[in-house]
Amino acid sequence: MRTTRRIAYYLRKLAVFCLTVLLLSLSVFFISRITPVDPLQSYYGERAEKMSVEEKAQARERLGLNDPVVVQYLRWAENALRGDFGISYKYKQDVLAVIGLRIGNTLILGGFGFILIFLGALGLGLLCAWFEDGWPDRLLCRLGTLTSCIPEFWLSLVLILIFCVSLGWLPSSGAYGVGRADDIADRALHLILPMTIVLSAHLWYYAYMVRNKLLEEARADYVLLGKAKGLNKRQILFRHCLRNILPSYISIMAISVPHILGGTYVVETVFSYPGIGTLAYESARYADYNMLMVLCMITGVTVIFCNMIGQIINEHIDPRIKAAEVVEGSEVKII
Repeated sequence: MRTTRRIAYYLRKLAVFCLTVLLLSLSVFFISRITPVDPLQSYYGERAEKMSVEEKAQARERLGLNDPVVVQYLRWAENALRGDFGISYKYKQDVLAVIGLRIGNTLILGGFGFILIFLGALGLGLLCAWFEDGWPDRLLCRLGTLTSCIPEFWLSLVLILIFCVSLGWLPSSGAYGVGRADDIADRALHLILPMTIVLSAHLWYYAYMVRNKLLEEARADYVLLGKAKGLNKRQILFRHCLRNILPSYISIMAISVPHILGGTYVVETVFSYPGIGTLAYESARYADYNMLMVLCMITGVTVIFCNMIGQIINEHIDPRIKAAEVVEGSEVKII
């Protein structure tokens, strides 16, 4: 009986996931078609301005742009289910091939950034909780509040001005130097400024959350009992409080992926970092429909998947959430 309920639970989650992805694809497809940018400019470049009306009509017919939007969507969805996402209007290559050249850079910047934020927030939160109301706690709280309030794009430009233009210590753009794609040291050098912005924008937000959760846990009744039994501060904080907040912290970090991913896209655009964020900006600017659809779907599926993982973790931590869903479902059926 329990196995049947568990299977039904995951099937329901899968159905919600598929329905959300379908609605996402519909929204992105129809919104992209009402933009004022002419996709012929993306495909033909400056030649589009010199084309006659007949040539433009033939080009639109060849690209399938004259069909009704519904017909275009159904054709795209049918091809997408077969793994064919079309060619990029701007790059004249297969969409997946172009994304494959860029996605590794985003995974490096966003993936390492997420890991550093996860571990750094945990460490800073523990440090603040250990020195509660002490000078380290007050200093970190003030510095963290200050850095988290600075806009990412503004801080990026300031760092470029100081370390790239004035001092010339660091590169201002790109993921690596010309002909140095395999040079790990050069890649690390190009990552310093973008990674600094990603960390400064998100680190303290989650560190402050860890700090508050640890302090809240440290005031629980079982902590008083532990102190009465002779446990020291280190044992209480690391062995009990930290272990108790980890499941909820993991669920929060799973939900935070969209937040960090969006910040990574902004940083990529400012630093001209050749990743998915820069590619999404270019595809939206030049009306590269096929590229824009795939990038939005990749980002949307990632966001939806991480949110559902966070929700599943929360439901396992607190069964009352799942029980509330069951009650709501039964009320809908009764109505």
